[in-house]
Amino acid sequence: MRIVLVGPPGAGKGTQAAYLAKNLSIPHISTGDLFRANISQGTDLGKQARAYMDAGQLVPDEVTIGMAKDRMAQPDAVNGFLLDGFPRNVGQAEALDVMLKDEGVKLDAVLDLEVPEDEVVKRIAGRRICRSDSAHVFHVTYNPPKSEGVCDACGGELYQRDDDSEETVRTRLEVYHTQTEPIIDYYRAQGLVVTISALGKVADVTARAMEALKSSNEG
Repeated sequence: MRIVLVGPPGAGKGTQAAYLAKNLSIPHISTGDLFRANISQGTDLGKQARAYMDAGQLVPDEVTIGMAKDRMAQPDAVNGFLLDGFPRNVGQAEALDVMLKDEGVKLDAVLDLEVPEDEVVKRIAGRRICRSDSAHVFHVTYNPPKSEGVCDACGGELYQRDDDSEETVRTRLEVYHTQTEPIIDYYRAQGLVVTISALGKVADVTARAMEALKSSNEG
C-alpha cells in the first residue's frame, strides 16, 4: 500500500506511522528522517537543506521533494510506503502525484488522524522532558511523574520545551490549518481520504486505522 498520513501536531502521527508501517510491512518515510539522513550522509540535497536551515530559512519544496523522490526509489519502497510529514502543502501533493504517475503507480489512501484542537493543546502543552535524558518523557495528565518536576527514571529535572508552550502550540496549529490542511481537500477530491479518530489508546487507534485502510482498499 502507498499511504500518506496527515493530522495536526500532537495527533500521534509518528507513533501510528511506526505501528502501521510494521503491520503493513512497508517503510515509514518521515520528513525528519529524510532531512537527517541526507544531511548526515552529505548528499547534494542534504547540503542544500543544511544551507537553508543554517540561515534560519525554510527548506524549499523542491529540495524536500527531491529527498522524498530518492527515498521512494529505494528497493524497500517498491511495494509501498507510508509518508509522514510529506506532502506538507498542496504544491508538494501535486509534485507527488506527478512522481507516482511517472512510475506508473498511485496512492491507495490518505489517512487523516482527527483530534480536537483543545486535545492537541492538552497533549503537547502537558509534555515534560527530562533535562538529563530527553528519552524520558512524562505528561502532567496522562503520565505524571511520582514527584512533580522530577524524573522517575533518573531523578533529573523535568521541563517544558519552549515549542511545547500553549501559545506556540496554537501557532503551530494555525500553520497546519493554513498550509497542510488544504491537502486533505485536495486528496478528498480524488476519493482517497480516510478519516479516523486519533483519540484513545495507541493500540485502539492503530486497530481503527488498519480497519479503515482495509475497508478503503476493498472499496
